[in-house]
Amino acid sequence: MPEGTDAGGHLQELFFCVLGGGSKGNATYVEAGATRLLIDAGFSGREIETRLDALGIDPAGLTAILLSHEHGDHIRGAGVLSRRYHLPLYANRPTLQAAAKGLGSPAAVHEFTSGAAFYCGDLRIHPFAVSHDAAEPVGFLLEAGGLRLGHCTDLGMVSRLTRHRLTGCHALVLECNHDPEMLAAGPYTPALKQRVRSRHGHLANHEAAELLTELLHPGLSQVVLSHLSETNNTPELAAQAVHAALAAITHHPHQPQLTIACQQKGSKLCRLATNSK
Repeated sequence: MPEGTDAGGHLQELFFCVLGGGSKGNATYVEAGATRLLIDAGFSGREIETRLDALGIDPAGLTAILLSHEHGDHIRGAGVLSRRYHLPLYANRPTLQAAAKGLGSPAAVHEFTSGAAFYCGDLRIHPFAVSHDAAEPVGFLLEAGGLRLGHCTDLGMVSRLTRHRLTGCHALVLECNHDPEMLAAGPYTPALKQRVRSRHGHLANHEAAELLTELLHPGLSQVVLSHLSETNNTPELAAQAVHAALAAITHHPHQPQLTIACQQKGSKLCRLATNSK
């Protein structure tokens, strides 16, 4: 049986869409087979419903919500949606403890262990530790039918583990948070500026671009840049940094399709597919 097909040799597909990303809210939709997940739910429940509806997706058909960490821009709507649609929340114990007040009483909770893969329906999910100022933040590697999606939107530095987990992905959702010059000249307090650029803060455009060049391979077809700061970045600057880094790799003609997800407007619905032979 060729990789990427099911037992019947059928087409395998994985869909994903960043519903929005930034300091005011983050959420990503992922679908494989009969499984439909949200990675984080940082908008209000109603706003997430509206953004899903715009894609033609019924929130009542969701399977679960994964939580990367406890910050409000990642969990704001999670408890509401869990109760409204009887959705289980998946998170590690430190995140659940830190998020308890914001989540209220969810319909169900499943604890995972960072670093240990688990299954949710048709998706194999591998949460991995990242460097961010939260209790136990994680990125996610999601796999179905030989297709691999890496999702990592809050990290202040790129560790060896992060590179390892994101290697070989067919699609990536990566943080591209700030332009260093805009951050330095911007209105944030000195303490907040230091927090953003620290090893437990957020990735600058050039850092995200450098990571992408390290992860580039012929099978990487889709890249969505997310969690752009509305104050310290612009889509144009983020795209410029990434395109410049990719253009410098003269020995690698492959260029993935690049999309930028912002606070008010997310990405398109992206499709990954592997055909049987």
